[in-house]
Parts: sequence; C-alpha cells; structure tokens
Amino acid sequence: MVKPGVARISISLPPTLLENFDQVTSNIGYDRSKAIQQAMRDFITEYQWEYDPLTRLAGTITFIYSHEVPGLETELTAIQHQFPKTISSTTHIHLDHHCLLVVVVNGPAKEIKVLASKLQSLRGIHQLKITSLMVE
Repeated sequence: MVKPGVARISISLPPTLLENFDQVTSNIGYDRSKAIQQAMRDFITEYQWEYDPLTRLAGTITFIYSHEVPGLETELTAIQHQFPKTISSTTHIHLDHHCLLVVVVNGPAKEIKVLASKLQSLRGIHQLKITSLMVE
C-alpha cells in the first residue's frame, strides 16, 4: 500500500561519514533527502534481486573478451539467441586486442542472472559486470 506524502526518519551516523556524505552531496548538487533516496534505491536494487527472482530490472551486462579465442563469438551469439525477451540490444566495441560488449537487458532478475552466468562461464571472457536498475 502506497501512502501519500513523505515519511520522516532519524538516523545516527559517525560525524566523519556525515561530513563526507554532505561534501559529495553538495558536489553533485543534491540535497540530503534526494541523496539518501538515491542511495536507498541503489541499496534495494543491489540486494532485492538476490532474494526476489521476479523483480523486474533494466540495465546492462558489460564485458571484455578476447576475440582470438576460437569459437567464442559463435558461443556468444548462441547464448544471446536464447534470451530474445531479455536482451533489448547489444553494442560491440573493438579495443586493441579485445572487444567490449554491452548487452542491454530488461526483464526478471532471474533471467538476467542466468544470462550473465552463462556469459561469464565462457572461456575468453576477461571481466563481466552487471549494472541494474529496478523497474518500478
């Protein structure tokens, strides 16, 4: 049930944490309330999808891989074709001796995790990162 208006809270913080928070908040042009709301959303997104596999997320799976590994690009394409409802688009960028692939995803957390796991398990994937936002 969504209640209209705002809820007021009180929290206890170490003084140096609050000073650092206020400095960063000021540097990016936020007030405390807006910064705390953003931090709470990020915290919820970071952990809720671990516990609720049906949480709907939008985001990216970004990874660097070696294009010199035989058959890797064929495997990448095959995996992408297994997730047509989850993958919205991809962007392939050539780097010196590697490639960067950005896979834009939208769907249940469970599907995104399975997709990322399949990609991560391939020989030739050097680093993979999931960036997610919760779709409300």
